[in-house]
Amino acid sequence: MKMKSPQVLMECLLEQGVDTVFGYPGGTILNIYDEFESHGYKNKIRHILTAHEQGASHAADGYARATGKVGVCFATSGPGATNLTTGIATAHMDSSPVVFITVNVGESLIGKDSFQEVDITGITMPITKCNYLVRRAEDLADVIREAFAIARSGRPGPVLIDILKNVTYDEVDYEPLPLEQHASHGRLAAMLRRASHDLKTPEPDHGDIQKLLDMIAEAKRPLVLVGGGVIRSKGAVPEFRKFFETLNAPVTSTIMGGGACPGDHPLFTGMVGMHGSHASNFAVDQCDLLIGIGCRFSDRVALDPATFARNAKLVHIDIDRAEIDKNVKTDHHIIGDARRVLELLNEGLTPHDYPEWKEWVFSHKEVPLKKDDTLHPHEVLETIQALTDGQAIVTTDVGQHQMWSAQYYHFSRPGQLITSGGFGTMGFGLGAAMGAKLGNPDVPVVLCTGDGCFRMNCHELATVEHYQVPVITVIFNNRTLGMVRQWQHLIYGERYSQTDLDRGPDFVKLAEAYGIDGARAATQPEFEAVLKQALDSGKPWVIECAIDKDAMVHPMVPGSTPITDFLLD
Repeated sequence: MKMKSPQVLMECLLEQGVDTVFGYPGGTILNIYDEFESHGYKNKIRHILTAHEQGASHAADGYARATGKVGVCFATSGPGATNLTTGIATAHMDSSPVVFITVNVGESLIGKDSFQEVDITGITMPITKCNYLVRRAEDLADVIREAFAIARSGRPGPVLIDILKNVTYDEVDYEPLPLEQHASHGRLAAMLRRASHDLKTPEPDHGDIQKLLDMIAEAKRPLVLVGGGVIRSKGAVPEFRKFFETLNAPVTSTIMGGGACPGDHPLFTGMVGMHGSHASNFAVDQCDLLIGIGCRFSDRVALDPATFARNAKLVHIDIDRAEIDKNVKTDHHIIGDARRVLELLNEGLTPHDYPEWKEWVFSHKEVPLKKDDTLHPHEVLETIQALTDGQAIVTTDVGQHQMWSAQYYHFSRPGQLITSGGFGTMGFGLGAAMGAKLGNPDVPVVLCTGDGCFRMNCHELATVEHYQVPVITVIFNNRTLGMVRQWQHLIYGERYSQTDLDRGPDFVKLAEAYGIDGARAATQPEFEAVLKQALDSGKPWVIECAIDKDAMVHPMVPGSTPITDFLLD
């Protein structure tokens, strides 16, 4: 049947099961936006108009992480497209499947420095899994189908489709193609085979599986390290829990692996790395077998690669061959999807126990938490945990509040912690919270942010209010860039250069200006009362928590040092 290409785009989105799009219109993309009205797609696909394209990119990312679906984001050319780049890089670093769709200037204007022209495919090439410039309407449907397949397959990630404006005027033959038929459809199947990414994850080598089982049989002090790859792999978490409970050895986590092992599980040692627990870091240092599953051994985990797990045989399980031996040298590795690798391991693993090793690991206690008349960060997280029965999805920005959230909230399932782990994007949290809530309307969503981070994208409160997205924003207000100040205090001789935020806005008045309820809390009872009111209201709220300017994240290990060299206990 004949269709204009914008209608083809909408039909292809429906093929993929898309029900929500986040975006911001502009001149070049108007033909696509006109489809929402002219053919009634607004009744089939919900469009969320954000305050800024960056907010749309983070919302699509948060939606993807919280639902397991592919997120979708629209933007116009030029600055509209470049405003997506921070969100694209954020999704790329954390392997989040999002399809970004932009429309560039027309063919006749390409390369002429035309108004709002930019080479967005060139700009985003290093931060996408794949990207496309669509010059012919005939290619549009299969490009969209291929883009979604690539975004969700293997190691997930963002894909960008840039469409020339003249293409959006063209009429083309459109053949409906249900999602389950894509892999067998002649032309599309050929495109998928030609794609530069392996869409079919290879079967793990069974000899590699047996070698790891033999290494486990010989180990006396094994430790399991779980990363975001287990969260991203569909169905991997139940297999992972079966694996570590059968092994009956201590389990630690990267920040992106939060929720793979329940935070209150008796085998869980806490987060590892720069702000890892004493138990986790000492366990890494003294284990004789470290099994890393779906993690990158980044510089925030393996701070000093030369001394990391220095007493252990190091095993790395990952879907991406490029990650093997990139940051740390391994003694053994297995390439494959985490779920499938764990299935095979579980088939051959017999029950183990390491009582003396576990007793030694868990003998390393953390610093006692403060309890007095002031409000402490751990009390904020403990209160959120208690009042939501541990069921809330928590999104964060980046900094001290991010580390406190990872340390003090006991995540129990995948997709419950949504944070920018790899790129470290300040301003990520509010957009991500909107996306997470719209994808999970029956689950409470709490944004934990700092006063510095919240300033960066607080204009998305307009979106929260307009669509009445009941996100509860909790601001850890210490009137400073807290993590930077912590480094300045500990490493830079207390020279606090450009980190004091001794200025507005009044966050409660700001919330009220957007039509959102807000309140302050300076003690734990005050915070508990306000949070309960916010949760009961079913509406968006902003809660400002007054915390000590010099509150720090404990523990802390400086970068490029052995993992047990705690600068701050």
